[in-house]
Amino acid sequence: MHLPEAPEHLPIEVPDPSAQDEVTVIPLKIEDWLTVIVMALLALITFANVLVRYFTDQSFAWTEEFSVFLMIVLALVAGSASVARNRQIRIEYFADSGPASRQRALARFGAIMVFLLFSLVAVLSARMVWDDIRFGETSPGIGVPQWWYTIWLPVMSVAIAGRALGLFVRRGRRA
Repeated sequence: MHLPEAPEHLPIEVPDPSAQDEVTVIPLKIEDWLTVIVMALLALITFANVLVRYFTDQSFAWTEEFSVFLMIVLALVAGSASVARNRQIRIEYFADSGPASRQRALARFGAIMVFLLFSLVAVLSARMVWDDIRFGETSPGIGVPQWWYTIWLPVMSVAIAGRALGLFVRRGRRA
């Protein structure tokens, strides 16, 4: 793959995939394995549905609903991993240039903002889960309790907030 030449003041920096992750209290392998498991489930469900459709002209009714749920979980797990690895979306020109003290301050500011955002999402989505339980909401496709799906939003939001708080602390310790 050929990368275009960058002007002198904007070097193109390709992340090294073999670079070691930072040491965290909770291992990053959790997100890595959850990603593998969710991707495998998505592949198996989709493959089984294709086989059933091919041989019977029918389909499993639950596959679309469950696949959408798994894709949302996958996005949240990936969000947690990106925050823990400090790979979330940012404007690198500002975040990675200038003195180290400014870079550290911007990294800490970003981490605390992510922490606040996902803490708020966790609280509000927990209220949504409570409403799903209290009112007996069921999923539109297969009629299972809706909270089976919505419980994962506050759980993963707490995980992302925790990863952001850990990043905030680690960036504060750096010299």
